[in-house]
Amino acid sequence: MKMHLFAAAALLSISSYLPVQAQQALPPKKETLKTLTLVNRYFMEKWPDAGKDIVLKKTWPSHIWTRAVYYEGLMALHQIDPQQSYYDYAVQWGDKHNWGLRGGITTRNADNQACGQTYIDLYLLDKKQHENRIHDIKASIDTMMHTDVIDDWDWIDAIQMAMPVMARLGKLYNDTAYYHRMYEMYAYTKYKHGTEGLYNPNEHLWWRDKDFVPPYKEPNGGNCYWSRGNGWVLAALLRTMEQLPQSSPYYKIFLQDFKDMSAAILKLQRPDGFWNASLHDPTNFGGKELTGTSLFVYGMAWGVRKGYLDKKTYQPAITKAWNALTKECVHDNGMLGYVQSTGKQPSDGQPVTYDKIPDFEDYGLGCFLLAGTEIYKSR
Repeated sequence: MKMHLFAAAALLSISSYLPVQAQQALPPKKETLKTLTLVNRYFMEKWPDAGKDIVLKKTWPSHIWTRAVYYEGLMALHQIDPQQSYYDYAVQWGDKHNWGLRGGITTRNADNQACGQTYIDLYLLDKKQHENRIHDIKASIDTMMHTDVIDDWDWIDAIQMAMPVMARLGKLYNDTAYYHRMYEMYAYTKYKHGTEGLYNPNEHLWWRDKDFVPPYKEPNGGNCYWSRGNGWVLAALLRTMEQLPQSSPYYKIFLQDFKDMSAAILKLQRPDGFWNASLHDPTNFGGKELTGTSLFVYGMAWGVRKGYLDKKTYQPAITKAWNALTKECVHDNGMLGYVQSTGKQPSDGQPVTYDKIPDFEDYGLGCFLLAGTEIYKSR
């Protein structure tokens, strides 16, 4: 008996020196789904009327980009757990807004077009009687394509809000013109906006917009790469590739950018599993932050599942991040903590804390649901 106790103590001692990542494992699929169900229920019960305006310092219609991101997450949850209530809630949202866009069909603003991702997904679930679900989003994108203007996406968030819409239309109508135009717009943002584009090919990360390209620097002298902004791009790349034929010449370009970004992001993970709001300056509003971390988990987990990212390299970081998100951010009632409020840089919406309710709760939940559904699929 003494020998057994000694051996157990020795193993315990050895395990305490193992890397934290090596000791972690993802929760069982049932537990992951339970967590996703909890956080989503919190929101649906808080907002039973999907068309209700969002009233803060000003009044916003509920089909703006923040809510659109939530519904992207809800549709992902519906994919792994096809509850009728999820479908009905999403359809109610579209119906309440007459399947329209803020700004109407003439809008060129990607934030206004983000709702189109879910409109199209809901149409695809029930095509026969619901052509109206995609009329306005198609008209909006088609109006843009009737011009030669390709510089609309002058902030990187726009890539996530609108590029997957165009990819969906290209697939739905078997029309490569949508693919070509979305790539033109992506390339303009990447190579032209700012001074020489918003993408740094040396560090494989994106400046949020022209206000942050050099000579702008963070307090520690590093470039300012906002976590959530880079998360938007990573999400946009995978959500676009999901719709794009692998034979498309643009697929290889998007995939290479996805791989390069993932490698750069991997190196910047905090010891606790999160990523800082400022990726290259942990001293500038450093701390736990859910939205960027969730989007990175979403991207990396998808990349590993698809075989694009090496599992041995990326899985420990994915596991560490997801465990941190579920253990540190989820309240007993389903509210999510450590969500940075809307903005464009690390300093916005600070302080970010466990108990603070951000200005909008919806997009943080959407990011979390996207991450969690990929974790679920990977088990």
